[in-house]
Amino acid sequence: MNVRRIALAAVVAWIVSLGIGFLVNDYLFAGLFQDNSAAMRPMAALNANLPVGLVVLLIAFFALAYAYAKGYEGGTGIAEGIRFGITIGVIVVGFGIVWQWVMYPITAAMGVALVIDSIVECAIYGAIIGAVYKPSPVAIPRRAAV
Repeated sequence: MNVRRIALAAVVAWIVSLGIGFLVNDYLFAGLFQDNSAAMRPMAALNANLPVGLVVLLIAFFALAYAYAKGYEGGTGIAEGIRFGITIGVIVVGFGIVWQWVMYPITAAMGVALVIDSIVECAIYGAIIGAVYKPSPVAIPRRAAV
């Protein structure tokens, strides 16, 4: 496992996530956020909290890249990254996104959009991490016992 490649993969995925987040939140979901404005923070409060969110997001990308590196099984980087990302996306949905719909007064359409977005974005970030992180040529891929 190479810490520099983990760090590079995390930072690249984080930077891409900033652009994707802007597109999704400011354009794709703009109407959904407006329809659910009663459950949302006012823009000034959101902007005040944004630095904390961005730092925690970066930390999460380091954890994601580390988990990818620890679980790397020897497949092609992008394909394995997509599988890994979808798995993480399902975990995120099960532990967090669905519970946002349960706990907060957001519409079912917003909940479904968040579920789909979470899985798609995690697949994208997994693909990026898989493409950027390359295991050491001397690393022996782990295989399941037969």
